[in-house]
Amino acid sequence: MSFTDTATLMRTGEELDASKIEAFLKDCIPGLDGSITVRQFPSGHSNLTYLLAVGNRELVLRRPPFGTKAATAHDMGREYRILNALHSTFPYCPTPLAYTDDPSVMGSPFYVMERLRGIVLRKDLPPGLAFSPEQARELSENFLRVLVELHSIDYKSVGLESFGKPQGYVKRQVEGWVKRYRAARTPDAPEQEDIMEWLLEKMPPDSDRPGIVHNDYRLDNVVLDEQDPTKIVGVLDWEMATIGDPLLDFGNSLCYWIRHDDPEELHVARLVPTNMKGVPTREEVVRFYEQNSGRSIANCDFYSCFGLFRLGAIFQQIYYRYYHGETQDERFKSLIGGVKALEWATRRVVERSEL
Repeated sequence: MSFTDTATLMRTGEELDASKIEAFLKDCIPGLDGSITVRQFPSGHSNLTYLLAVGNRELVLRRPPFGTKAATAHDMGREYRILNALHSTFPYCPTPLAYTDDPSVMGSPFYVMERLRGIVLRKDLPPGLAFSPEQARELSENFLRVLVELHSIDYKSVGLESFGKPQGYVKRQVEGWVKRYRAARTPDAPEQEDIMEWLLEKMPPDSDRPGIVHNDYRLDNVVLDEQDPTKIVGVLDWEMATIGDPLLDFGNSLCYWIRHDDPEELHVARLVPTNMKGVPTREEVVRFYEQNSGRSIANCDFYSCFGLFRLGAIFQQIYYRYYHGETQDERFKSLIGGVKALEWATRRVVERSEL
């Protein structure tokens, strides 16, 4: 049985002109031969991802969503640039092949990369795939090792010195996501003013060891080895990557860590199968990261709280598009439940924190 991610027919309103893409790619990629077929990967809430089959090659195309979008989000040029810089150093990056911001091809910038074959997990394990508690722990630890490996890369040595501004990163992130949440809040979304004030008051200084941060590193953004699903062979979705504070990136990953024994209210926001038996506790995850990275996480409540709040703000930005009729994708309707669940979890951290 294959557990490889399967592309399907393109969603209504998100179709691409295959003939224009084919002409563009054959001009850019030497040796590309054969007619093109385009299908769409059904998951994901932000950038749209398509599978292109050209002759015997499989490529993946990424483009921004249709409709209004946040001004600084969905920057295809940045995503393409970091893949170019990293793919020869960080073996989990797919190989980028072509990029254009010429609107005559499909009306928006997009890029194309080689397809990484393997297993991509979603909210729940597919039928027929199971992890023993020992395998779930091994996968979790491998997942954290890859994050540590990313954070340890000398970003200047791979040509990414100007890719971000590590000075003032934490302040910009906190103030930026507070601003975005307020701008995207709909009448049915929680206010969260007290939580935002807590984050603004408690923010720590920037790390003295800045690094490459993925900003959306989670179990459904990695590709697993088809022969041994405890091993990671790829990392996807680099759209929010930059140079910044790795501890903030770690907190962003930690917010997805919802275990089987967490309160029921929190499971509304669960996106990945961290509810498998054997998955380490959040405390164990923190210790593992500290021991393997050599970084101390003294303000863990802050990083955890920020990760939860930020994820809620991302949900809210997407839900905003659905609420105002900018997309007809019914998957987005339920995101308001996730916003409320994450607000509940964030408040628990704040109320219990000794910061």
